[in-house]
Amino acid sequence: MSFEWYVARRYLTARRRQAFVSLISLVSIVGVCVGVMALVIALALMTGVQSELRDRIVGSTAHIYVYRIGGGFEDLNGTMAKLAATPGVAGAAPAILGGALMQASGAESAFVTLKGIDPAREPQVTDVANAMRGGSLTALTNRPEGARQGIVLGADLAKTLHVTMGDVVTVLTPEVTLLPLMSPIPKSRPFEVVGTFRFGFWEYDSAYAMVSLPTAETLLNRPDGPELIQLKLTQMDRAPEIRTALQERLGADYLVQDWTELNKPLYSALWLEKVAISLTIGLIVIVAALNIVASLVLMVMEKSRDIAILRTMGASARAVRRIFIYQGLTIGLIGTSLGTVLGLVACGVLEHYQLIKLSGEVYQITYLPFRVLPLDVTVVVVSAIVVCLIATIYPARQAGKLDPAEALRHE
Repeated sequence: MSFEWYVARRYLTARRRQAFVSLISLVSIVGVCVGVMALVIALALMTGVQSELRDRIVGSTAHIYVYRIGGGFEDLNGTMAKLAATPGVAGAAPAILGGALMQASGAESAFVTLKGIDPAREPQVTDVANAMRGGSLTALTNRPEGARQGIVLGADLAKTLHVTMGDVVTVLTPEVTLLPLMSPIPKSRPFEVVGTFRFGFWEYDSAYAMVSLPTAETLLNRPDGPELIQLKLTQMDRAPEIRTALQERLGADYLVQDWTELNKPLYSALWLEKVAISLTIGLIVIVAALNIVASLVLMVMEKSRDIAILRTMGASARAVRRIFIYQGLTIGLIGTSLGTVLGLVACGVLEHYQLIKLSGEVYQITYLPFRVLPLDVTVVVVSAIVVCLIATIYPARQAGKLDPAEALRHE
């Protein structure tokens, strides 16, 4: 142990004459600890919310959507084969989307987004296979002779309509049927509920229903077939890059959108909130750093005689400065270490037991997730130590400038 570290440790652990100074040092350690812990928890919270929303959104939808403007694809299978062969694309599946009104056998009804899918290809672009809570997608096409056509509902939608497997719902679409001498009649058709799914994303689970592609073509009046092809990527973070390449290659007759573009407002708001919370809570660390300044200034005043004696015994001004820098750095290291450990433990407990529940209808997720990123923790730790180190500069310089003769004269 060096001379400076030894003296700094003795000053920090002294309890008799400098009880007040030691108390301020303890308060500084607690302040740094609380600030670091709060920052770790806040960053884990915001990262968890972003990750959870991203996973659920991407799980329920495709990474890229390719629309044919003005109608269906002229060669659907050929176009899908070309898109699937694009580097970075893992799968492709057609779809038809449209609005509808769904009524149950009772008085319950709900506006839904009707999605026509190919049951064999849909699991290649979304996580619908893992999201199924009852029944199966294959029941949409493999129906017994004389049975009603099947429909798969979101679990929350089924709960709203009070229907279960085997119940019948009626779907009405804006497309009308024209009959002689009669007013236009909206198209309607009864369906048997053959499955339910839950992606964990309220907007999807409460408002989406799936039928087979041929059924959607008839019900939604799409004689030209699907106008949408969904793509899944091997790396979803490359979605903007691949979207731009596909748009340039396909031309103006097509519209290509990716998941980051469709959800940009949400992620921009979450990022801004993460930055704002980090800056706000970071003020706690700055306040703790001011306590370090106060404790070291008082320590310099209390130890002026000791400093003078050290100087007369040959200690250099640089050595004296290092003593007080080491003191402040020790306070910062202890507070940062304790705060980091407590923050990580708190995040682990909150995430494992899902202690903070939320309303999925309001917040899209059912609990507050906490995801710790090593980079976030590293930034917090390094920033806290740097702030504490900066706080030692002024008191250390004042100690180094102390004139031994003046200090001893006033003793």
